[in-house]
Amino acid sequence: MKTESGRTLIEIIGVLAITGVMTASAIGIYNSIRNNQHNTIAAAELREVAKNVNLLMGNRSDYTGVSVDYLVKSGAIKSDVAPMGKKWSIEVGPVDVTTFEIKLHGLSHNECDFFAAAAPAWAEDMFINGTSVTGHTRCLSASENDITFIAK
Repeated sequence: MKTESGRTLIEIIGVLAITGVMTASAIGIYNSIRNNQHNTIAAAELREVAKNVNLLMGNRSDYTGVSVDYLVKSGAIKSDVAPMGKKWSIEVGPVDVTTFEIKLHGLSHNECDFFAAAAPAWAEDMFINGTSVTGHTRCLSASENDITFIAK
C-alpha cells in the first residue's frame, strides 16, 4: 500500500485564508489603537495649551492679543502645528476679554466624535460646526469639522 505524505491544496488554501483573516483583524485593531492614542495625545496637548494660556495671561483676566503666534514666541507652546485637524487658532473669547477660545479646523469625523463624546474638563463650553454641544453631535462625515473650545 502506498502512503502519501504532505498537504492537499485545500488544506493550504484553508491555512492561508485563516492567516489572511487574522492579519486583517490585527491591522484593524492596530489602526484603532493608533487613532485612539493620537486623539488622547492631542487632547492632552490642548489641555496643556489651555493651562499655559491661563498661566501666561490669566492673572490679568484679559486675553486680548492671545494667538498661536504669540504663544509660540513667548515659549508657551513649541510650534504652530495643530495638535489635531488641519489648522487651529487661539483668540480672545467671543463675548468678552475674560475668556479665550481654541478653534480646531478640518477635523475628521472620528476626531470630531472623540471630543463630542466628552467635552474636556478645562473647557467651559464647546461648539461643533458652530452649534453648541447639547447631547446631539453635529459632526459631519467629511473631514471639514470645526470645534471651538471656550475657556477661562
